[in-house]
Amino acid sequence: MIAQPKASHFVNGDWLEDEAGAAFEVTYPGTGEVIARLHAATPAVLEAALSGAVAAQADWAARRPVERARVLMKAAEIIRARGEELARLETLDTGKPIQETRVADWPSGADALEYFAGLAPTLTGETMPLGGDFAYTIREPLGVCAGIGAWNYPSQIACWKAAPALSTGNAMVFKPSEMTPLGALQLAAIFIEAGMPAGIFNVVQGFGAVGAALATDPRIAKVSLTGSVPTGAKVYAAAAAGMKHVTMELGGKSPLIVFDDADVESAVGAAMLGNFYSSGQICSNGTRVFVQKGIKARFLERLAARTAKIVAGDPMEEATQFGPLISAAQHEKVLGYIAKGKEEGATLVCGGSAGNEGPLFVQPTVFADVTDTMTIAREEIFGPVMAVLDFDTEEEVIARANGTQFGLAAGVFTGDLARGHRMVARLQAGTTWINAYNLTPVEMPFGAVKASGLGRENSKAAVEHYTQVKAVYVGTGPVESPY
Repeated sequence: MIAQPKASHFVNGDWLEDEAGAAFEVTYPGTGEVIARLHAATPAVLEAALSGAVAAQADWAARRPVERARVLMKAAEIIRARGEELARLETLDTGKPIQETRVADWPSGADALEYFAGLAPTLTGETMPLGGDFAYTIREPLGVCAGIGAWNYPSQIACWKAAPALSTGNAMVFKPSEMTPLGALQLAAIFIEAGMPAGIFNVVQGFGAVGAALATDPRIAKVSLTGSVPTGAKVYAAAAAGMKHVTMELGGKSPLIVFDDADVESAVGAAMLGNFYSSGQICSNGTRVFVQKGIKARFLERLAARTAKIVAGDPMEEATQFGPLISAAQHEKVLGYIAKGKEEGATLVCGGSAGNEGPLFVQPTVFADVTDTMTIAREEIFGPVMAVLDFDTEEEVIARANGTQFGLAAGVFTGDLARGHRMVARLQAGTTWINAYNLTPVEMPFGAVKASGLGRENSKAAVEHYTQVKAVYVGTGPVESPY
């Protein structure tokens, strides 16, 4: 299984290699096999990417929005036409089951490109009559944006950041995670094939130093990061020093609240999706599942029975529903949290150990009788570990659900829709669901509050974070002055 790209970077419309950069290996989490060897970006590569983006951006911004839209639409068509090939690459890069990557990764990216292609030509300014004089506004691109991706949804994230940025006339230099660097390179090549000018979307590889160089370069107008809270704090501080725009999509410890009157099968299904999909490596996962005491026994019974049927195995197999974690370090971290849950007195319902399917597998794990002070209820695990907590009343569960530094997502399951709306109005989270969980269509804004981030991705709201408004006052008569 070799997925070696033509070069480590894609800059100014073509593949680019500089072997002076630090070498690193890309491994397939399913087996640990090395599938590619790349080099981190050197200062020369970064300079080529940044200077190329600056040179190309003005002409791209000057084009009619519908011209930019055609390029993005063509790119979406190419992605869909190559769906199976790209899904296999995503599985090699991430270890996620092929049944996931066929429907959730590149397809979501194509949806984003298509959506913002349609939206861009409709973006207009406003006019303000001022009694003879008048004013109007122009929505302008920011310039060159830096995108810094995460390893859990690498190609989707690249598209989610590129689509609003490029459709509104910006250029982007994108750095994927060093653990999943392959998909973004293909996206850059697809953009060129679709007719995008060279330099508008450049991909550079590397570690934290490369991201820091982008965040601090004066030619970068905006930084969009998907990552952990500690990384976000560092990048946010670096960007603030240069008064740059930022979007931060960071971690969470999101609550999923299940009331006695909920449809239990739907709630159990959502809890499983919100903890075990992508082996639990999703920032918005509902990892604190609050279950009202009246249905606790039934909920846990159905949860254990359905979890036992999850098919773990080779991610390339059609029947596999559950794959490995991304790396040995993540594997060790997740097992450490499971040990902590046992040590602190949570009740192990199922799972609780490494899987037998390969070196990076962890069993889908459920703990019950979890309390708010336990480590597994407070810290983001980023693995297939569900904490089930009891509650009695609305007031109680709202206070406990909000009692965290995080504020990315939250969900409520109830047969009483009035209560559902009442609950989400009080939950401190940027993205919420009623009787659903972890559905993130491009039409809906996605983002956070509190330490989980700021700014929004997807929907028309994302346009606000990749453009700026210029106000123009037009005088139509003589200027009156006391001087």
